[in-house]
Amino acid sequence: MARFDTTGLDELLADMKRLGELSGDTADKMLMAGAEAVKEEWRKSAEKHRLRDTGDMIESIGFPRQPKTAGGIRTIDIYPQGKDRKGVRNAEKAFILNYGTQGTNSDNARRKRGKVDKRKGAGIPATHWVDDADKASGEPVMEAMGKIWDEHLKG
Repeated sequence: MARFDTTGLDELLADMKRLGELSGDTADKMLMAGAEAVKEEWRKSAEKHRLRDTGDMIESIGFPRQPKTAGGIRTIDIYPQGKDRKGVRNAEKAFILNYGTQGTNSDNARRKRGKVDKRKGAGIPATHWVDDADKASGEPVMEAMGKIWDEHLKG
C-alpha cells in the first residue's frame, strides 16, 4: 500500500555494515522495533482521521512475528490483517479509506452504466491516513531502532 522512507538511517546502516551486523538477531530485533513504531503510528492516524466504526480494522493493524527475506533483503509487512466481523478484508477497507472512491454519481460512473444511478453519494473521500502515518513514523522508528542498536553495542 504505502512505502516507508526515512532519512537518518544511512548512518546507522553504515555502522552496522562496518561491524558486519546487517543481518542476524540484532537486525531482526531492530526491524521488529521499527515495525512496532510504524504500527502505532498507523493506529494513531486512523483514530485521528476518525476511521473507527467497529474498530475491527484499527485493531487488526499488525505484522508477522518474524521478518522475511525478499530478494536478499530482510523486510516486514505492516498492514491491517484478516477480515472484520462482516467478512470484509481489513486491508481492503484501509486501501479504500486511504485513496477514496470515485463515487456513484460521477459523470464517468454514469457513462459506464449508461444510466442515472438512483443511489446517493459522491463516493468515499481520500484521507491519505496511511501516508500521514508513514510520514509521522520516521522519528519513532529511528528512536526504536537506535535504542536496539545502542543496547547491542553496550553488550
